[in-house]
Amino acid sequence: MNPITVHLDQLRKYNVPGPRYTSYPPATHFTEEFTPPLPNPHTPAPLSLYFHLPFCAKQCLYCGCTNIVTGDQSKSAEYLGYLKREMAMRAKQMAPGSEVVQIQLGGGTPTFLLPEEIEQLGEIIRATFPMAKTIEAGVEIDPRSLTLEKVKALHNAGFNRASLGVQDTNPDVQKTIARIQPLEQVAEANQWLRDSGVESINFDLIYGLPGQTLESFNQTMDDILTLSPDRLAVYSYAHIPWIKPFQKSFEERLPNVETKLQLLQLAIEKLTSAGYVYIGMDHFAKPSDAMSKALANGTLQRNFQGYSTLKGVDLHGMGMSSISHAGGCYFQNKKDLDLYYADLDSGNLPLLRGYTMTAEDKIRYDTIMHIMCNLYVDYAQLSKQLGIDFADYFKADLASLDDLEADGLVRRESGGLHVTPLGRLFIRIVAMRFDAYLQNDQRQGRYSQTV
Repeated sequence: MNPITVHLDQLRKYNVPGPRYTSYPPATHFTEEFTPPLPNPHTPAPLSLYFHLPFCAKQCLYCGCTNIVTGDQSKSAEYLGYLKREMAMRAKQMAPGSEVVQIQLGGGTPTFLLPEEIEQLGEIIRATFPMAKTIEAGVEIDPRSLTLEKVKALHNAGFNRASLGVQDTNPDVQKTIARIQPLEQVAEANQWLRDSGVESINFDLIYGLPGQTLESFNQTMDDILTLSPDRLAVYSYAHIPWIKPFQKSFEERLPNVETKLQLLQLAIEKLTSAGYVYIGMDHFAKPSDAMSKALANGTLQRNFQGYSTLKGVDLHGMGMSSISHAGGCYFQNKKDLDLYYADLDSGNLPLLRGYTMTAEDKIRYDTIMHIMCNLYVDYAQLSKQLGIDFADYFKADLASLDDLEADGLVRRESGGLHVTPLGRLFIRIVAMRFDAYLQNDQRQGRYSQTV
């Protein structure tokens, strides 16, 4: 793939608030006045299971995730007991014939669990849900908490993909965000996982962290490329001190907007020059990786974990705060651990809020996912798929793309819409033109910047 060159004036122009489209409508539309869908016993579907494991031994100061910081190791055993209860209840809602094709452990820190607890979790999942012959099973890993025993446990539990939280390799940046993690420790974790037979390893990086400079982040990229991960996710740092007050501790050291945009430009140009395929937004992958192949063959999908290699699956999230998308409905578990436990003690699913999609939502969802994942829209294909005249239904939306086409982000033809290689960077901007809720949402200040 040819390197992508990004002009800073374009980054400035399109750095506006907008959704990440891990759902449509976005989760800001979920409501507690929500009636959970009744199980459909007649329509089996491939299943993607997500398990939120919230515990962390220490608080990283950049983090905006739903987590619980504790030094009490017994917390994980108690949590697994409740997770087992929730799994049993959720399994009853799934149609006979449904099989699991994908599993993901997120957090928090999944590797907070003891080795025997990791194996136990794998056993519970496989005893509760029917498994397909081939399964993608991934886990988020903090290299600081990884041991050889845990690597062996992950292998025994069937996990074949891993994502390492790296963030930055600069010692000063690491100290500021309370994430001391020498490159040697990342390299050791990476090698352990390779030796165990893990098929694909992703590294998470973050740009816009306090103390980052173009020089230091360039060195971070060089450091990471020596370890040759199969995928990279290069996320924008989200500064949300009104939700995470500990982030106030380094506000004065955050890069300015101009520098942050230059950091993103550096990442894109560096990784594409190194041969990685720019999947879209913040994801990159080697051409041989399953994610690049999914982009090429049209099976890429977006959900609450970002880009996924499988589309057409029902996503069932379990554990506190996790989100599901199945049967045309979204539903999210309670975010408070005690309330999550209390509902399960009472024999109830621990649901907090949700949303039932309308017919128009489903049309726009399919369109936005097509743009985000396939980078093109074939009008005839989607007209047939959605039961509409696509060009007529979206006449005003398509007409709004003049400026994006002039800037080289999209290319319109009589029969379709193509996102250009440059447009991948601004894919949220393209998708936003097809969002019926966006104008009102933006007035309410609901979203982070797109860059």
